[in-house]
Amino acid sequence: MPSLFSFLDMNATVLAASLAVFLLAGFVKGVIGLGLPTVAIGLLSLVMSPVQAAALLILPSMVTNGWQLASGGAFLALARRLWGMLAGIVVGTLAGSGLMGVDGGRHAIVILGLALMLYAIAGLAAWTPSVRPGRERWWSPVIGLLTGLVTAATGVFVIPAVPYLQALGLQRDQLIQALGLSFTVSTLALAVNLGQGGAFSGGVGWASLVVLVPALLGMAIGTRVRGMVRAASFRRAFFIGLLLLGLHLAWHITELAPWWR
Repeated sequence: MPSLFSFLDMNATVLAASLAVFLLAGFVKGVIGLGLPTVAIGLLSLVMSPVQAAALLILPSMVTNGWQLASGGAFLALARRLWGMLAGIVVGTLAGSGLMGVDGGRHAIVILGLALMLYAIAGLAAWTPSVRPGRERWWSPVIGLLTGLVTAATGVFVIPAVPYLQALGLQRDQLIQALGLSFTVSTLALAVNLGQGGAFSGGVGWASLVVLVPALLGMAIGTRVRGMVRAASFRRAFFIGLLLLGLHLAWHITELAPWWR
């Protein structure tokens, strides 16, 4: 029976880092309602490949986003409204199967860094796009397809889904539930990709179960302190951190591009 340590030959330092990362990622999600996969994949990519980080993410992401999805009463209405985007996410993610593991994941790290930087810049600029009535049915599948491709390549599913959902003019509770729905579908599609690629062998289930504990603990703490912190200041610090992390990861392009050498 595979053990926890057989997955990635995880030593004590990497295990401790993984537990700390998921505690932080859960805390961020508890405070602002998103950020668990973004923080987890971004930070874990400093010590392991994006494929390995994404495999660890599946169970915490499913549980925490399922929790978020169940928090509102508009599930059916949102599913009917967003079905085109959700279908696009599935198609894009499955179509991009294998992208994350190309060249040992080095390209994925660069793409991940660029995606984090783009997301952070949009957040810091408080960019709030709008979707005209009647255009949503055309935009939704396109946004879903792009989100799926980014998910397949990086394991992060916030770009461009989050800005798009924010542009639909949903009320706060509906937006939170819509994010949970989008993230849950993205996680399921990503799990299929990783499963087809053999990423769940060697005890990954044990590892994902172990990191679920600090993720839930961090989310519970974040939820409790949500009213004690200034949301705007916390979000600004969050996006600045993502920008710096993205810049660090994107710097790996110097190892890939011959014109940098």
